[in-house]
Amino acid sequence: MAGLFDKQADLYLDARPNYPSEWFSKLAGLTDHHVLAWDAATGNGQAALAVADHYERVIATDISEPQLKLATPHPKIDYRHTPSTMTDDELVELIGGESSVDLITVAQAVHWFDLPRFYAVAKRVLRKPGGIIAVWGYNDVVVSPEFDEVQYRFHAQTLPYWKYPNIQHVFDAYGALPFPFESVGMGSEGEPLMLEMPKTTSFEGIVRMFKSWSAIVTAREKGVELLPESLVRELETAWGGADLIRNVVYKAFMIAGKVSV
Repeated sequence: MAGLFDKQADLYLDARPNYPSEWFSKLAGLTDHHVLAWDAATGNGQAALAVADHYERVIATDISEPQLKLATPHPKIDYRHTPSTMTDDELVELIGGESSVDLITVAQAVHWFDLPRFYAVAKRVLRKPGGIIAVWGYNDVVVSPEFDEVQYRFHAQTLPYWKYPNIQHVFDAYGALPFPFESVGMGSEGEPLMLEMPKTTSFEGIVRMFKSWSAIVTAREKGVELLPESLVRELETAWGGADLIRNVVYKAFMIAGKVSV
């Protein structure tokens, strides 16, 4: 996934939904200790900031330097660039060593990973017993019948420009995502926990969210504009006008587990 979101890092910063604080409270309640957490593919640090409310220290890593440059500083968070050339042993040492991590989080990103490699590293660094890993994502935003009809037609036009098979895990709400960890009651392999993320946003905000999709950038690089002004105007009309603030709901899904011992 190296470089996939570099070109729209600034859009990513303010366009994506916020993860509910109760998610992190529940996950923290499942770990035996609250010393060290690892937020993988942290991006701009959105999830890491919430994790820091519950753990003494957070290692927040990402392969994208442009994303990390926009990350919000926090005294408990140590942002680290992890290039694809880094070995597993180097990554384990960077994070904290064997059996050192109380919570691993991956927000809207695990589907891009080399899963066997990531899971092997996760099993090494998770505290045993007592450590938890949680991965989650979202794949839909519900606005209104009028707006949703237009946005679903728009989404259909983006399908050829996503990176497959990775993005299919998101479209399938992680229903087929491999997850070799023992369930802790917050989703499991083949049975993700279905969740909702409410957000109050403007029309500009929703358009910025669309523009942050990697498919939009990929299409543009191929000379295809998936969000022409005519479509933006159609979306604006369906929204109810550029000045209207709406409450929307993002459809999310989570799987959490622990290393079997």
